[in-house]
Amino acid sequence: MTIYLFYFLSFIAIISALLVVVSKNPVNSVLFLIMTFFAIAGHYVLLNAQFLAAVHVIVYAGAIMVLFLYVIMMMNFNKEAEPSKTTLSQFIAVIAGGILLITLVGAVRVFDVRFATTDNVHTAIGTVENLGKVLFSKFLFPFEISSLLFLTAMVGVVLLGKKNTY
Repeated sequence: MTIYLFYFLSFIAIISALLVVVSKNPVNSVLFLIMTFFAIAGHYVLLNAQFLAAVHVIVYAGAIMVLFLYVIMMMNFNKEAEPSKTTLSQFIAVIAGGILLITLVGAVRVFDVRFATTDNVHTAIGTVENLGKVLFSKFLFPFEISSLLFLTAMVGVVLLGKKNTY
């Protein structure tokens, strides 16, 4: 059953990634990119890395894509304002893309892909529970130091952003 889900998520990721590139509307491209990110997060869940999937959705689809969408909306793309591209520049772009495609296909053909067996795979390796156990036992001191660093940075930002009242 999971192999069908893998193929479905892969199909969604590839199609939406292609639509990111081919779409003429930049807002639609961002929305297709968000769909690609969700498909990749589904792959993380299939790999039993739920924490990584949640962080991926929160950081990429949640925060960064909202910023992309905001920037695209503020730039106000118009067909009239965009300079027209010459036939020579379009031809050079097609040639460069073809060379990149040939290079990528040649690089992929060199790899020997073997699928891992599920005999010795730990099923709880990417769970939040195991991450918490390792974080609060083995890496407790660095975790606490980083939390103090973040707290200091937040206090600094508040003090820098505050108006001088004296």
